[in-house]
Amino acid sequence: MLAVHFGAGNIGRGFIGNLLYHSGYETCFVDVNSEIVNLLNEKKEYRVVLADPSQQEMVINNVSAINSQANPELVIEAIAKADILTTAIGPNILPLIANLIADGLRKRIEITDKPLNLIACENMIGGSSLLKEKVFEKLTNEEKSLFDQRFGFPDSAVDRIVPNQINEDKLMVKVEPFYEWVVEETKIVGEKPEIAGITFVQDLVPFIERKLFTVNTGHALAAYFGYYFGIETINIAMENEQINGLVEGALRESGEFLVEKYGFNRDEHGKYIQKILHRFANAYIIDEVTRVGRSPIRKLGPNDRLVSPARQFIEVVGKEPTYLMKGIAAALLYDFEGDQDAVHVQNTIKEKGLVAAIAEYTKLNQTSPLFEGIVEQYNQLKMNK
Repeated sequence: MLAVHFGAGNIGRGFIGNLLYHSGYETCFVDVNSEIVNLLNEKKEYRVVLADPSQQEMVINNVSAINSQANPELVIEAIAKADILTTAIGPNILPLIANLIADGLRKRIEITDKPLNLIACENMIGGSSLLKEKVFEKLTNEEKSLFDQRFGFPDSAVDRIVPNQINEDKLMVKVEPFYEWVVEETKIVGEKPEIAGITFVQDLVPFIERKLFTVNTGHALAAYFGYYFGIETINIAMENEQINGLVEGALRESGEFLVEKYGFNRDEHGKYIQKILHRFANAYIIDEVTRVGRSPIRKLGPNDRLVSPARQFIEVVGKEPTYLMKGIAAALLYDFEGDQDAVHVQNTIKEKGLVAAIAEYTKLNQTSPLFEGIVEQYNQLKMNK
């Protein structure tokens, strides 16, 4: 079986490529990093090491790679023959590969009527749907009808911490033991892909929001609170009782609305929160707060990991989310000079004022209790800094 995977970075190799290999696939990575592409083609294998006391090492075989900039025709041929197509390239890059994928699927229709499922494994809601939208923009109406019959774009939720790392062996990847890959079964065309480690569900949205508003929310808050208290890495930040308490408080708030909204078991969700906190404190994963906290403008967006759970908490629970509001305030105070977004946020606050900045980034109503609470928490944090 052949898997074509866009993105030969740490997530692609350490998470998705790892599971594909253990499910019996030969994996062809597609990337623009010529060094990684050449190494994969030279070595035909790479190592994945678990970031835990065992330091268990796995060798991933049956791999190859194509440079999509240098050899797009080879990518088209691979897509035409693939049994599964996956991506882990980042939400902003998905539109950039749509044209190449469209050409590959056209080629595939010429040689086979076998269905193909394309699963975007991105840190976003509706990654595969976005990919489908961008691919379909390249098609005629006649092609759209045929593509709908042949090709599935099931959305997915993925979760595995793969820290930023520099290794002597440039193909080796260190990953945490925990992982979760949930795929929406209803959007699959043809047979379900045989991939060990995937959980298929009828409705993906509850799982996406559970992950986004627990893992992503907690990770971001650990970064912003860590930066606020002058701590450099996530694991050290989580050793700080005050920060640990702030993050846990925010996750209990997001958890309260998730349980009410989707009917998750309250005790099980409480255990899920504790598992997430334990993952952040993993001493074998050294992740800088400035990496996890990067791009605060996106993270402060109305539908992202900070504002959305705070807003939904008020809507569903009817109370003010004190910890989440404090976390949003910490994100607004994030002034790391090496992050263009952070610099932009600070300049906006300086030039337009705090109220205008909050309105611009969060899109919240200025008269809402949430807006007023963020202002209050910001002023408290700034005064105590």
